[in-house]
Amino acid sequence: MSDNPTDSADEYRVEVASPARRDLGRLPSRIVHAVIEFISGPLAGNPHRLSKPLRDDLEGLHSARRGDYRILLRTDDPNHTIVIVKIDHRAHAYRT
Repeated sequence: MSDNPTDSADEYRVEVASPARRDLGRLPSRIVHAVIEFISGPLAGNPHRLSKPLRDDLEGLHSARRGDYRILLRTDDPNHTIVIVKIDHRAHAYRT
């Protein structure tokens, strides 16, 4: 197996930060279901393939798409963890 974390077959552990938990409470239930399924499934399996690194004020974060919604996350490759920091509609997700 490769030493590259993006090639790992092991799933990442997912943590959802408090602001992202609040974001989930504001979303329609069908969106919440789809986001949770995406986070715990494909995204946890390979966050680097399903997200893109952000720049400027959001440097250090990645963005993953789920329909019209964006999931902003931080990856901790040595600990095999992703932290979900924000979930919002694409029109608002990148505002700091």
